[in-house]
Amino acid sequence: MSSLEQEQQSIIAELRRENEALKRQLEDFKRLIFGKKNERFVALNDGQTALFDTSETGSQVEGSGSAPKEITYQRNPTPKDKQKPVRTELPAHLPREEEVIEPEDLPEDVVKIGEAITETLEYKPAVMYVRKIVRPKYKLVDSASKAHSLTTEILVAPLPSQPIPSGNAGPSLLAYLFISKYIDHLPYYRQVQMFKRDGIKLSESTISGWFKAVCKLLEPLYEELKSQVLASEYLMGDETTIPVQSSNKPGATHTGYMWVYRSPVRNLVMFDYQKSRSGHAPAELLKEYRGTLQTDGYVGYEQFDNNPNITLIGCMAHARRHFEKALDNDRARAQHALTLIQKLYAIERQAQNDQLAIKEITTLRQQQAIPILNNFHSWMKDQYTQVAPKSSIGKALSYSLKLWSRLTRYTENGLWRIDNNLVENSIRPVALGRKNYLFAGNHQAAQHAAMMYTFFGSCKLHEIEPRAWLTEVLSKIPNTKISQLASLLPNDKQLSKQ
Repeated sequence: MSSLEQEQQSIIAELRRENEALKRQLEDFKRLIFGKKNERFVALNDGQTALFDTSETGSQVEGSGSAPKEITYQRNPTPKDKQKPVRTELPAHLPREEEVIEPEDLPEDVVKIGEAITETLEYKPAVMYVRKIVRPKYKLVDSASKAHSLTTEILVAPLPSQPIPSGNAGPSLLAYLFISKYIDHLPYYRQVQMFKRDGIKLSESTISGWFKAVCKLLEPLYEELKSQVLASEYLMGDETTIPVQSSNKPGATHTGYMWVYRSPVRNLVMFDYQKSRSGHAPAELLKEYRGTLQTDGYVGYEQFDNNPNITLIGCMAHARRHFEKALDNDRARAQHALTLIQKLYAIERQAQNDQLAIKEITTLRQQQAIPILNNFHSWMKDQYTQVAPKSSIGKALSYSLKLWSRLTRYTENGLWRIDNNLVENSIRPVALGRKNYLFAGNHQAAQHAAMMYTFFGSCKLHEIEPRAWLTEVLSKIPNTKISQLASLLPNDKQLSKQ
């Protein structure tokens, strides 16, 4: 073969590789836009038969010349005495406004024998009212003062503490505004329009000013919650983007990051805003941390592999996603991997359903999960040499093999989980917020948003009604000592429940 032919063959091979890469990218985009959102995997067959036996002797493809088959089915007739749907009972705790409707032209010689009662659920707009605080003034005049006509002493009750000194927004209104934005995802401009329909004029700048003042007031409470999260022996970590308006480029946004840490033990979550995805962010926050950190395979967490104070464990759900993406590339191998991972999750469900203690979970994993993991590891090492490294299946195998020590470490302690899906669930409100209020006005506003997501996320974990909690906290925190801040945290069992 001449040098020209060799060069042509090399170009053709390179174009084929590029074509395969573009096909994979196209499939990823199609999956992102049109694909299913859940991660449930249903195996077509159990075992390795599909991997090593690819013959098509069991069935023929439609249109390949096979004889048409007649398909019959039975249809059950609809019963004539089909029951009417039963309405859900209206909540008993709601107040009732009774309305009696008498028949027209009712004769005098009638006897009431009963009532036909119908209940419908009605709605009244939220009631906005003005709290008018009246403090009577008194003067104290003693005998000496009367004799010399001296100035009398004025007595008046102290004004109750307000979240915003010299402000005219009460705790309940402030709580409503911030719950509406960070839980119901209503930007301030939409809230302004809603208030306007009720004849109340508020401006976005006024609400933003209130928000800054409240965040300054709540900052010590945020630091207290952060310290409790970092005192946990087991943390899950993840990160997500948040667009932030850039002062350097008007009209453009900077991609900031919410770094999220969740304590499964204390049932608390903490958001920490940083300007970048650099590994410096978790390194700075966790510099004094002692315990276990569970993350995905992002390189920013690799630094903790060499930290003697931190045990780093991986997330099996992320490994599973790589194999799920590879189904279109190499269904046989991807399906085999997903089937093995499915067996690992079945062990976790068994432990949860049986409500096993931590030591019992550890024993169960050692007896049942370890053999599956060893088999899985040997199979991956063997298959990796037979696939293209840059293919989807090659990337899936490479990801799991590279992080294998982290992915299997969960079997050493029943307290640790097989994945960090819990922290991913805590991130979802940020994703919903991005679709509604689009961006944070500046870096300080993004950090203030992190505070709110921290408080409301922890409220959700403890099933505490967030509006009642924030109203109560804003009423109490101006007079609360630093040493007593922990009593205001969302994990306080005395606070209102949902």
